[in-house]
Amino acid sequence: MLPEKITSLQNPRIKQLVKLRERRARDEAGLFLIEGYREVRRALEKKIRIGELYFSPEWFLGENEPALIEQARQAGAQLYELSKEAFAKCAYRDRPDGLLAVAPQWKLGLDEVALGAVPFVLVVESIEKPGNLGTILRSADAAGVDAVVVCDAVTDVFNPNVVRSSTGVLFSVPMVLADSATVLAWLREKGLRVVATTPDTPVAYTQADLRGPLAIVMGSEQFGLSDFWLGASDTRVRIPMAGQADSLNVAMATLITLFEAVRQRSG
Repeated sequence: MLPEKITSLQNPRIKQLVKLRERRARDEAGLFLIEGYREVRRALEKKIRIGELYFSPEWFLGENEPALIEQARQAGAQLYELSKEAFAKCAYRDRPDGLLAVAPQWKLGLDEVALGAVPFVLVVESIEKPGNLGTILRSADAAGVDAVVVCDAVTDVFNPNVVRSSTGVLFSVPMVLADSATVLAWLREKGLRVVATTPDTPVAYTQADLRGPLAIVMGSEQFGLSDFWLGASDTRVRIPMAGQADSLNVAMATLITLFEAVRQRSG
């Protein structure tokens, strides 16, 4: 069947796509948006079930889009071709590339996480900014962690900015949402050491032993780690700061700490 063509900005599907930018609408529908060629491709590669794929050839940036659209169709997606104006209305990006998918949200439990022979987990507490969470997911993927555990979530993990800043890595890194107490109990049960990051310790992150079963815990942008995690930690580490700045962006700090662990664990 040929894709349904939509040109009206008042079409109910266009209105629904616009609504899905908001968390309440996403949660009520159990859906979220995947915008962009790379993000849609990675979703399909990871067998994310795409229910609908909206595309607008006037926005395409390359020549590979038709093949990806066909791949989505074969995977069961319903296709809709939008006019340039209709796509611009529902797109999240300032300069869209003509591809926008709708997929169901999912939930992964701690009991579903497959830990490696030497477990390596990243725990993030109360991250506030979607862009930071997405970037953290990219870093976690690059570092090869077994899972990212989001404790006491403030931001919506299915926010379009999380999807965008993760460049689709959201679909490949196991991610669990849970409260801090439940996560700590799970880490203890699995025998992972808890390493908390804080400026209030004399131990530099390069001086700590980050080998063996490990959970690195990062705090929120504004407040850092809570007393709960600082009190529960086996080791506290800091990133030395030589300049006037008294803190790093949490995504940058996460990257630095993770890759020190990677260096030690690969050595």
